[in-house]
Amino acid sequence: MSRQATGTRVWPPPPVHTEPLLQAPPPVQAPDERAVRRSPRADPRGHWFLVVVTMVLISGALVFNGYVHGVTGETQEVTPAPAEPSSDLQRVWEGGPVLNLTGPRPDSARLPARTVALTFDDGPDPRWTPQLLDVLKRHGAKATFFAVGARIAENPALARRIVAEGHEIGDHTYAHADLSALPEWRLRLEVSLTQKVLAGATGLHTRLVRPPYSSQPDAVTEPQLRALRTLGAEGYLVALTDLDTKDWSRPGTERILRAALPQRGKGAVVMMHDSGGDRGQTVAAVDRLLTMLSERHYRVTTLTSALGMPSAHSPAGRTDRLIGVGLGFAQRASAAFATVMAWVLAVAGVLTLSRLLFFLVLAWVHVQRARGGRRRVGRAPAWPFPPPVTVIVPAYNEAAGIEATVRSLVTTDYPGVVEVIVVDDGSADGTAAIAASLGLPGVQVIRRPNGGKPAALNTGIAHASHDILIMVDGDTVFEPATIGHLVRPLADPAVGAVSGNTKVGNRRGMIGRWQHIEYVIGFNLDRRAFDLLGCMPTVPGAIGAFRRSALASVSGVSTDTLAEDTDLTMAMCRAGWRIVYEENALAWTEAPTSLRQLWRQRYRWCYGTLQAMWKHRRAVVEPGPFGRRCLGYLTLFQVVLPLVAPVVDIMAVYSLAVGDPLPVVAVWAGFVLVQAFTGWYALRLDRERASVLWVLPLQQFVYRQLMYLVVIQSVATAALGVRLRWQTIRREGTFASPAPRA
Repeated sequence: MSRQATGTRVWPPPPVHTEPLLQAPPPVQAPDERAVRRSPRADPRGHWFLVVVTMVLISGALVFNGYVHGVTGETQEVTPAPAEPSSDLQRVWEGGPVLNLTGPRPDSARLPARTVALTFDDGPDPRWTPQLLDVLKRHGAKATFFAVGARIAENPALARRIVAEGHEIGDHTYAHADLSALPEWRLRLEVSLTQKVLAGATGLHTRLVRPPYSSQPDAVTEPQLRALRTLGAEGYLVALTDLDTKDWSRPGTERILRAALPQRGKGAVVMMHDSGGDRGQTVAAVDRLLTMLSERHYRVTTLTSALGMPSAHSPAGRTDRLIGVGLGFAQRASAAFATVMAWVLAVAGVLTLSRLLFFLVLAWVHVQRARGGRRRVGRAPAWPFPPPVTVIVPAYNEAAGIEATVRSLVTTDYPGVVEVIVVDDGSADGTAAIAASLGLPGVQVIRRPNGGKPAALNTGIAHASHDILIMVDGDTVFEPATIGHLVRPLADPAVGAVSGNTKVGNRRGMIGRWQHIEYVIGFNLDRRAFDLLGCMPTVPGAIGAFRRSALASVSGVSTDTLAEDTDLTMAMCRAGWRIVYEENALAWTEAPTSLRQLWRQRYRWCYGTLQAMWKHRRAVVEPGPFGRRCLGYLTLFQVVLPLVAPVVDIMAVYSLAVGDPLPVVAVWAGFVLVQAFTGWYALRLDRERASVLWVLPLQQFVYRQLMYLVVIQSVATAALGVRLRWQTIRREGTFASPAPRA
């Protein structure tokens, strides 16, 4: 046992006064637990509605983009028709390529002799459609373009050019859907959306329609005929083909040309494509085909003109034009958003991976330097004798663990004098009485009205007898050697504070294991890197040692934020003090045991960190590494990336749904493996078992989402200017039994 001042002093209930140096603004609101329950909620709730609406809009934009880009062109052979058709289907087989299905029986028409209607499906395409239009213009020919609504929305100027140059546009559905496999409502929606977006682009509607995956009349099946009847009931003229060039398979210019040439002077509807892939062969074949047809005295014109019918185009109403413009804008916006989000996903992944690898390297360097320092005895500053230390324990309703905390401080191996001051901050559960009843040497108990943790710490500082001050939470216990490890770096007069190594004591449940991994990887590994970079953002309230003169230089612990430890550390860094990390100074803390308690704690932490970052924002333009390195890092990795994390998750699900899932799964597995390696190394540095890493994949599906929702809540609270109250959590008394050992 260390040398202690004898006797236990209990200060009376009236308020105590701090030294003028440590006076501060009115404290952060921190009423007792009963007052918190009675008071109205201080944090906003309306923003969750906005978050949900935003997520719905983002999901809708991605789903819309995935829907319209699900199929880009003809990609399959036409299914053969059944052997025994119905009478109506037999009539279709024996008829021409242009079907009128408005009556009780199918009617059809064929093109007259030496008349060709060139038709192009799946466009307009910004690369190939203009080339085909140029070829047609050079030969003075007209054609019919069966356009996909989604492509019209993407390329409205091309649709207008098609119409302006005297060509005809037909409806090829909005997303190139197989109409025979769709319910009737979806079928009607597909052609209706195309009509509207065509109206928005050109001011026109069309009476022509060609179902995707169709070919000659004798290839029509019964399900396709049912779909065609629905189109006929909507007033459409269905256009199939006489000559299917199958140019989508890129068989070569010669084969496309042979397939497109009518035989023995017959008229024909010729099917080609102006989108859905490389159409260079089609462009070359059309150029040669038009030359040959001209030499054979064929007329090449639009489909309705070839049949001697009025134009398929009719003026669209104002409402449909407006809806079409909006639909086109929505599609282009969703495509742009999906592209941006893909880049965000890639950048976020690269940044996260780079951070992990960079911090691993820094942690390794930190370990090597620490080992080198121990070998080179005499080079590092050392105390001529163990300095006396005051340990301050701010306590608010800590009855469950205050005894274990105080006893761990008294039973220390530190050879110098240790004074322990327990500052009871208006507890209603007998915390002060428990601490006083222990009768331990060198322990003082100060009672004060509830005013918040910063005020309690300042009270302890004002009554401390020594110049080396250690601050410890009332739910934390020290190892016997912890105080000695904390004090040793303060032998260097440039060091103003020392961060200890906080460990989770109650790590048996899933939530405890997740927090254990977070403390080791996310906190302690990071502190090694911050130590090397000279930009430590936080000396944790659970365990930290301070030089009194350093505290005095920043006027003590500020009550401006809910993260008084982060605020204090940032202020000391700006004042020029060096903040270091001592991995061997171990403290065991009680972590929240439920998601609700965890939320309350992290909400306060995150909100308080945002307050501290804003308070010290001018550090960015000040000399020294703290502002640019620390605040930049916190802004990027603890604010920006968590804010976009929900979008990253939605993008991952979107990619799984509309694309090849293997790359997404591979990337996710790769990140988990990198995190697992990082965790293994961090656990090894902290001399912890790596077996806990089995919960790491599960952490990605619950814990991670909870943490970024905390950031969203905190940013919304700060942006709306709402004053967050102190978030109390229930203590379980983890250390009522003997404290765990490393």
